[in-house]
Amino acid sequence: MMEEKLYDIAERKVDEKIKFYRHLLSYVVVISILFVVNYTMIPNEWCVQWVALFWGIGILFHFLKVFVIFEKFDYMYRDKMIENEMEKMR
Repeated sequence: MMEEKLYDIAERKVDEKIKFYRHLLSYVVVISILFVVNYTMIPNEWCVQWVALFWGIGILFHFLKVFVIFEKFDYMYRDKMIENEMEKMR
């Protein structure tokens, strides 16, 4: 029972990390393409910087969610809190 629970938690963590890396890869590819298009079409105006900035902020929040907050308040902590609340209710 406990082994299955640990496996599920590990699986969720790995899935979240994979989603982050996919998000980061799509950011790098799309921003690179936009940079090249912007440079070739309108070399004097930089429009891509705003897309890169705001999407980069989204990447930062995704990183914090997956690697900082997710690691700190993981599912085991949640389960302990649920058990404590159930004990209080009995």
